[in-house]
Amino acid sequence: MSALIWLIAGLVLAAAEALTGDFVLLMLGGAALATAGVSAATDLPVWADAVVFAVSSLVLLGGVRPVLRRRYALPPAKATNVDALPGKQALVLEQVAAHSGQVKLDGEVWTARPLDVTEVYPPGTTVTVMQIDGATAVVWKGP
Repeated sequence: MSALIWLIAGLVLAAAEALTGDFVLLMLGGAALATAGVSAATDLPVWADAVVFAVSSLVLLGGVRPVLRRRYALPPAKATNVDALPGKQALVLEQVAAHSGQVKLDGEVWTARPLDVTEVYPPGTTVTVMQIDGATAVVWKGP
C-alpha cells in the first residue's frame, strides 16, 4: 500500500514541475518514485521508506539538479538577429539627425537617429550602433 502512495506522490511532484521549471519538484518526484520501487520490492517499515526518500532526495538535489541547471541555463552561444547589431559599425548614407537619416548596417539600409539628439552625422561618416529601437538604429559617432 505504501508503494502506491509513493508512486502517486512521485507522479504528482513530477507533473507539478511543469509549473516551476526549477528541477526541485522533479528531483523530489524522482526520489518518491525510487522510494516506491524500494517499498514495492521490500517490506520495509514506513520509517525506512522515509530514510530511502531522504537519501535519494539528497542525492538527486545535490548531484543531478546542478548538472541539469547548468545544462539548461546556458544562454545562446551567439547573439543573432537584432540582438547582434549593437556594437557594429555602420556607414551613414543620408544625414542622420534627430528625426531623419539612413545608415548601411551589415549590408542593409536602416533608418537611424543619433544617440544624442543634438548631433548630426553627414553622409560617409562611420558610426557605431548603440541599440536598435524598433526598426531604427540608434547610432553614435564617439569621441
